[in-house]
Amino acid sequence: MTARQNPQHQPPEADVQFDINADDESFERMTQLFARHGDIYRVYAPGRKSHTYVINHPDDIKRVLVSNHRNYTKGVGLDRVKILLGNGIMTSEGDFWRQQRYMMQPLFHRRVVTQFARLIEQSNDRLIDKWATQSARGEFVNLTDDMSELTLEIVLQSIFGSDLPQLRQPFEVVTREQARDLKFAYQFRSLTKLVAQLIARRRAGKEEHFDFLGLLMDARDKETGDPMTDKALIDEVMTLVVAGHETTASALNWTWYLLSRHPQVDARLAAEINAAPEYTAPSLAQMEALAYTNAVVNEALRLYPPGWLLSRRTVEADTLSGYEIPAGSDVFLSPYFLHRHPRYWQEPDAFRPERFDAEHEAERPRFAYMPFAAGPRHCIGETLALYEMLMHLYKVARHYRLALTGDEPIELEAQINLRTRKPLFMRLERR
Repeated sequence: MTARQNPQHQPPEADVQFDINADDESFERMTQLFARHGDIYRVYAPGRKSHTYVINHPDDIKRVLVSNHRNYTKGVGLDRVKILLGNGIMTSEGDFWRQQRYMMQPLFHRRVVTQFARLIEQSNDRLIDKWATQSARGEFVNLTDDMSELTLEIVLQSIFGSDLPQLRQPFEVVTREQARDLKFAYQFRSLTKLVAQLIARRRAGKEEHFDFLGLLMDARDKETGDPMTDKALIDEVMTLVVAGHETTASALNWTWYLLSRHPQVDARLAAEINAAPEYTAPSLAQMEALAYTNAVVNEALRLYPPGWLLSRRTVEADTLSGYEIPAGSDVFLSPYFLHRHPRYWQEPDAFRPERFDAEHEAERPRFAYMPFAAGPRHCIGETLALYEMLMHLYKVARHYRLALTGDEPIELEAQINLRTRKPLFMRLERR
């Protein structure tokens, strides 16, 4: 009988006590504890007056997120996120979550996502024109801010379509305010009134809209045939704005940083893109055909997954890595540490896109890589996010390279998303 089949009492305990949260302190301490304890350990959380458990083994990740997912609910931090997003699919639970997920899943089908090709292409073309103008004046580009503005433009356009002009300015609070505190939550939730008014206007009119709001309004419950309530509609819209903007912006910021530090990778990426046909608005399938470009994106997401920390809570007791985890326990799993586990990744801190070649897939367990989480609650917008990233690289890298200015070390900011602490400034260079 293996250790996993014969539960032991408790996993190793950390020699420090702290409340694990999505913050810099937790990131620093968890980095040290991962090096010390590896696959599993527990930490006493004084604020919660209980032990919390951290898992870093792919088998345990699979059990918590997939094979035994019904024994886990969302965990620490949910209340804070609910203040911001309401009861959307990121925060809801149980039957209501399953109902919403079922209605929303078809909105993110490959066939639907590809229909946003022109929107994504035009947003990138506007950014490239802006960068070219700045470069001609001898200016650097603020990559971090520009990735934030680009992805916000795409997500707002995809949600509100032709109604965006009247909503654009109010929603700019998402990029204008960097802190994700109660002040921001209040400002952001105040925008729900504008969304409610737009829903009412659309219901009163007869015009058809192809955008996510229109698709959400047309969605129906499989059991009753009923549409979403206005509150559910609004919460899902607000969830899409935040989730569809910040993670993609952070991922693109890190991708360009890594390319700027690895000129050989950048050159190979550009060679593949230049060898491909120059499409006006490439489809998802055309972007997925760029094998090395996809590998670059995957490797950037491996090293710097935007959602670096996930939490769950046990309903009933469970067994992880051979240890008994009591009912009602908080369990943390971190894509960041999982993606740098030395047992599953050779030179885990190195930027090596070729590790995602098809021939290397068998070298690691399936659940050693999960930048968009896994299981029934994996990120519903994964395909759209990857499409945005791939098309952005395809449009920009064909003509330009980005060179990082300055030699100072890049500092991580580990909050809800994994970001650079300071904006990255780049020099635009024509190939």
